[in-house]
Amino acid sequence: MLTFDGIVFGIVYYGVLALAIWAFVDALVRPAASYVAAGKLTKPGWMAITGIAALVLLWRGPMDFFGLPAVIAAVVYLVDVRPAVRGLQRGNNSW
Repeated sequence: MLTFDGIVFGIVYYGVLALAIWAFVDALVRPAASYVAAGKLTKPGWMAITGIAALVLLWRGPMDFFGLPAVIAAVVYLVDVRPAVRGLQRGNNSW
């Protein structure tokens, strides 16, 4: 039987898991030189951080002691690192 709490937890669980997987895949496809040029941590470093975050969220869930740092790591990548690396890859054109 589905309860409201179960539905909300399922939405949060799959949402943050998708977010972490998206961060890992995005870190995987970006060129390594862009990370260094943007002054960020190296590509293997961000791949490890986002990959571990995705695994923690898959095994433990977001409502765990290690779940919140995993969500924060994925969000930091997507909000801070991804725009910097993506801007360098495109050439920072306004068009």
